[in-house]
Amino acid sequence: MHTPTNRVNSYSDSIRMDQTYEQIRQMSKPAYFVLIDPDKTGFDASVRLAVLAEQKGVDGILIGSSLLLHDNLDRCLSAIKKEIKIPVIIFPGLLNTFSPNADAILFLNMISSRNAQLLIGEQVRAAPLIRKMGLEAISTAYILIESGKLTSVQYVSNSLPIPRDKPDILIAHILAAEYIGMKMIYLEAGSGAEETVPLEMIKRAKETTELPLIVGGGIRTPQAASMIAEAGADIVVTGTIMEESAHHDQLSEFVGAVHRWRK
Repeated sequence: MHTPTNRVNSYSDSIRMDQTYEQIRQMSKPAYFVLIDPDKTGFDASVRLAVLAEQKGVDGILIGSSLLLHDNLDRCLSAIKKEIKIPVIIFPGLLNTFSPNADAILFLNMISSRNAQLLIGEQVRAAPLIRKMGLEAISTAYILIESGKLTSVQYVSNSLPIPRDKPDILIAHILAAEYIGMKMIYLEAGSGAEETVPLEMIKRAKETTELPLIVGGGIRTPQAASMIAEAGADIVVTGTIMEESAHHDQLSEFVGAVHRWRK
């Protein structure tokens, strides 16, 4: 009998069970995650920020970049995982970022796009690598929302965001993601966005689905984070505001602003 060679490793050998996803589902909500971009923050500062975030009560770390210009992600993840216990999850730029040193990767499908490369092309290319690494993949519907300016993710992905005043279009996308079988919904205004995802959109999204709802982009103050949590976000993500060490003393304020809505 011919035995195939050079095949993808067996399921039992290479796939981590949904440990991180279940951890996310079971953690108290709303939760607060910090997004760290090693390209912008640098290796040493990224590790320090992750450690400080855990000390201040942050619930999880997302790590990634729209471009990933420097080859320090794997080393950065390895160092961070040695120092902290909270989940460390890769937030990839167009699924071009991998490392076995993370707890999981957001397996993104940009369902707000009509670019076939972002709907299936990137996923097909990435899937065998993720399987080979044994990296837990969390299927996530990634939805861009108009934010008042051209953001990095919008430019790099060549995708139109959903208009801010069209919540019905958002709801249709969320329902499609749920019926397809996605595990989480990520509403993204974009890095450096002028405006956050509208509160009414977050409320409507929360009314529509029981999937974990992540909201990020343009959140610069604890007050803004609090309003987004109150509106229904299960996970509030800040990134740009924490790239400067001068804002690190606000971590406790962000944590408190989000956690105050826990029941």
